[in-house]
Amino acid sequence: MLERFRTAWAAVMAPPANLLNRWGVSPDAVTIVGTLGVLVGALVCFPQGWLWQGAVWVTLFVIADGVDGQMAKSSGRASNWGAFLDSSLDRLGDAAVFGGILLYFTGPRDSLLWASFALAALAFGQVTSYVKARAESLGFTCTGGLAARADRLLLILVGAFVAGLGVPYALEAVLVVLTVFGAITVVQRILQVRRQARAAQAPVGSSDPVA
Repeated sequence: MLERFRTAWAAVMAPPANLLNRWGVSPDAVTIVGTLGVLVGALVCFPQGWLWQGAVWVTLFVIADGVDGQMAKSSGRASNWGAFLDSSLDRLGDAAVFGGILLYFTGPRDSLLWASFALAALAFGQVTSYVKARAESLGFTCTGGLAARADRLLLILVGAFVAGLGVPYALEAVLVVLTVFGAITVVQRILQVRRQARAAQAPVGSSDPVA
């Protein structure tokens, strides 16, 4: 099912990707513009309490995350640099989305409790991505878990959209789920790497080049 979805999504992204390639737009430019759009939407709309508007705005620019990859593949310009840039800016966009929600709960919503959940969801999401990157830099496989990046982003945007339409505690419920699932995912990935390290009888290096 996942493979069919990816095939269908690639087909949807192909026309705009081909058009931008014909216009001479680089995939990196699309990546940067998409991230800037997410930053503006998340950090302007969410803190003001414009939840459904912010969710729609951010979703439109998140689509650019699919367009740039399709552009790179179809034009033969896929590169390690492009993958690095895309992944790095994804982290920035994610932080802006959850940061904007946090500011909403410290501002219009005025709830320290739910602001704390937004911070926890943000932290676990960032650590989930870090654990994967760190593990792969050491030669391990680190995938899966209850809350991968796409899952987190989908849930928080749906939660914000529904809450903006007036459904009570929709966003709060999503934050609880993301916090719990995020914590579980971090543990799952750490244990996954630990099993591989034990099987290979190779200790994980203590140095941390990412820090």
